[in-house]
Amino acid sequence: MSLLEIDNLTVAVDRKNGKTVVRDISIHIEPGELVCLVGESGSGKSVSSLATMGLLPKGALKVTAGKILLDGENLLDLSPSELRDRRATRMSMIFQEPMTALNPVHKVGDQITEVLEAHTKLSNADKHAKVMDMLKQVGLPDIERVAGSYPHQLSGGQRQRIMIAMALILEPRLLIADEPTTALDVTTQKQILKLIKDLQREHGTAVLFITHDMGVVAEIADRVYVMNQGDLVEDGPVMEILATPKEDYTRKLLSSVPSLVPRPARASVSKKTALDVSDLNKFYGAGRFLAKGSATHAVQDVSFKVTAGRTLGIVGESGSGKSTVARCIMHLIEPTSGGIRVGGQQISGLSRRGLKPYRKKLQMVFQDPYRSLNPRLTIEESIIEGPVNYGTPKAQAKARAAELLDLVGMPEGSADRYPHMFSGGQRQRIAIARALAMEPELLVADEAVSALDVSVQAQVLNLLAEIQERTHVAILFITHDLRVAAQICDEVAVMQRGQVVEYGPTADVLGAPAHDYTRSLLTAAPGRDWDFPNFRPVAA
Repeated sequence: MSLLEIDNLTVAVDRKNGKTVVRDISIHIEPGELVCLVGESGSGKSVSSLATMGLLPKGALKVTAGKILLDGENLLDLSPSELRDRRATRMSMIFQEPMTALNPVHKVGDQITEVLEAHTKLSNADKHAKVMDMLKQVGLPDIERVAGSYPHQLSGGQRQRIMIAMALILEPRLLIADEPTTALDVTTQKQILKLIKDLQREHGTAVLFITHDMGVVAEIADRVYVMNQGDLVEDGPVMEILATPKEDYTRKLLSSVPSLVPRPARASVSKKTALDVSDLNKFYGAGRFLAKGSATHAVQDVSFKVTAGRTLGIVGESGSGKSTVARCIMHLIEPTSGGIRVGGQQISGLSRRGLKPYRKKLQMVFQDPYRSLNPRLTIEESIIEGPVNYGTPKAQAKARAAELLDLVGMPEGSADRYPHMFSGGQRQRIAIARALAMEPELLVADEAVSALDVSVQAQVLNLLAEIQERTHVAILFITHDLRVAAQICDEVAVMQRGQVVEYGPTADVLGAPAHDYTRSLLTAAPGRDWDFPNFRPVAA
């Protein structure tokens, strides 16, 4: 008997004649097996996992057919109190974003202890010892300090390790991991994936790992299930799915994964320097009231240039200074020292009023378009806001907005709708259109595709390439995804601890890296041994 048997599960919207969102799916997982459930946003992956945990939002979604058997017991027949007892003791879940899953007002050690208090009768000393042992198992440093910390005092990777510790503290038979590494940089992601595999092996835990990252699938999966729009379309051993996919949808997912091999170098279309950054520095906490030595040197003597019509990528781990550089260039934060020239004009050190004429030359596309678009404004209102503020007649701005929405591939009628009415990929297209409305000389994209599915990511990257070819806009592309950098960037700057440690043409930096840190980033990239679009190992 399988440890987990999901048989003919159907989930629908909880109202009369509600839309079916998961249709008749069956997933079986053996003890000690790691199964990946893959598909794009809206495919039904997370809904299936929430149904298994008994966490479907009441009044929104409901199971209408099927069985979910854990060790032969149908979870759908259990009362809410019985389900609560099964969670943590027999099954547990790691969520995608630990900052929202952890309670911000309680120390993380207390939050793990709370699991033991709810499900065991251990003494305080035994609970403390068990928590410390679990923190050690998940590879956290200085475990007493970490246990006494609040979530905001820990890095993203450390918070995810806390979530894993909390999920495994009672050694459940089944662990469900819902996109636990999506927002992490490659080295932290590699550590978390290795941790889950090691703990699975040591504890004999079965793992259902939900992801849209085929590199992760290649790295850790024993078997794979592929979902598309609520249907299970293909399943099989991981090597079979990667090398001989049967369904067009699976082939599309694999073909959308960017290659780590850098694209051929492009000829320059212009000699004009759109952005020139020289000796940029940013200190945090450098005020006179703080103790000497307490300042953090977030960006140290960073210099680079971006030519019109070219894309410079800045890559590195979280905390390397990538986003700080972008925010200094945009003057969202004030640089401590250094020069920033846009179109040959020095803009560092200018007042807010002095910066206004240059703001339109610099536009930014943020990681999360849902947070950067005003939910109360229609798409048209968001796009025309900037040009109108700079004196463009409203009718002319509206006509330009219509052209831009067509340029970024949005459907007719989008202008009068609101951000929540669109998918994540469509919202990012809208954010790009809004940035282009100002006819900028430089577009700064800060992790602009990191949260998107691989096929949507491919569409947005192709869109940026097409726009650049038409408009010759320079792009500064901030990313932790080396595959994306290899395919979209002409030059790459690698940052580590606030410094640029390697800088040059993409083919040189990512094709033949000279610095140990760059090599370590490439080694950590999941699925680096697979040529996904051609369904074969790289060595073949």
